[in-house]
Parts: sequence; C-alpha cells; structure tokens
Amino acid sequence: MTTLISRIRITALLCSISFSSLSALAGETKDAGGGGAMENRIEIKDFAFNPQTIKGKSGEMITWVNRDEEPHTVVSVEKQFKKSSAPDTDQEFTITAGAPGTYTYYCSVHPKMTGTIVVEK
Repeated sequence: MTTLISRIRITALLCSISFSSLSALAGETKDAGGGGAMENRIEIKDFAFNPQTIKGKSGEMITWVNRDEEPHTVVSVEKQFKKSSAPDTDQEFTITAGAPGTYTYYCSVHPKMTGTIVVEK
C-alpha cells in the first residue's frame, strides 16, 4: 500500500511539473506569436513612470502596471489614446501604439508624473 501511495505522489508531482512547463511555454508562445505585436511594460512605482521614456512600434502593446499603493491614471496630453481608469495596486492598463510619433502622458491624480512613448514605424 505504501508503494502505491508513493507512486501516486510521484506521478502527481511529475504531472504538476509537466503542466507548469507547458504553461510557461504557452506564455512564451503567446508573447512571441501575437502577429508580430510585442508588449512593452511601464512600471508605476514611487510616484514615477519607469522607464520614463519608452520606444515602440506601431501595433505593439504598451502596458502600465501600478506598483504603488495609490491609484494613478495614464492620460495622453494630445489625446492620442484613451485615458485609463485609476488602476489600483498591481492592476494594469494597456493600449496599442498607433501612428508613429511622440506620445506624452501624465497622471491626472499626480500631474508631476509624466512619461513619453516614441512610436516608430
């Protein structure tokens, strides 16, 4: 009986490892295969956008992740993209980069927080 329980535990462990490996691989495939779309991440932490300037290409996804305890917004100065709600801690806001150009943005709750996206062809 002990041998059977040990085999079941080993089998369960191996299945878990295999599933985890497949999940990680699927995540890599999703990021790499989105029709050429790549995701750029901007972290909001310590009342700042990091990096403050990011370069991307038209059609790429740009995601802000709020790591502060305070909610923040992402608002385009020239209204080049729809403004965010106020993502709370660990929440995200994503846009798709549009036409080439320079997109400046800020947090409407904390206007001293600013950033720039340079979109290339």
